[in-house]
Amino acid sequence: MVERLSPIPETLIGFVEQGGWVLIPIFLVTLVMWTLIFEKIFYLSRVYPVQAQTLQSRWNNRKDKESWHAHQIRIELISKLTQDLSRSVPMIKSLIALCPLLGLLGTVTGMIEVFDVLAIAGSGNARAMAEGVSRATIPTMAGMVAALSGLYWAARLTRRVEKESRRFSDQLELSNA
Repeated sequence: MVERLSPIPETLIGFVEQGGWVLIPIFLVTLVMWTLIFEKIFYLSRVYPVQAQTLQSRWNNRKDKESWHAHQIRIELISKLTQDLSRSVPMIKSLIALCPLLGLLGTVTGMIEVFDVLAIAGSGNARAMAEGVSRATIPTMAGMVAALSGLYWAARLTRRVEKESRRFSDQLELSNA
């Protein structure tokens, strides 16, 4: 007795078969991108507030806030927090840029299939040509959808990182007054 897969895995397998092997790297890149996005959202909501409070307390507990040495410590605290805030945002942006390129790779491989069919069967085999065109367009669409889904969040995270970095910098008072 052969068990049938549920409709969702069957649909996904059919989608990959129709779009070609390039959909698998697009899926993996998208999975990594969204993992990093969720990690950054978690960091900003749970870890960052505690970290910022700890660093601000460290600064506020200093008696000297005016000397050159104190200014260097302030710069170091701001730099450390900004670096932690910015971590993984460039990677997210790189993965977003990679998705359409992988889609383009799928387009090229699909078009090669179309040309192979044309070379072997001529223009009379419309079904085989349609399969190659499908393999050319589905990865392009998948790469664009993956990139667009991450683009919004990358812009939002970038703005939030810049805002929090400025806010933290403004919160560290420079004088003892």
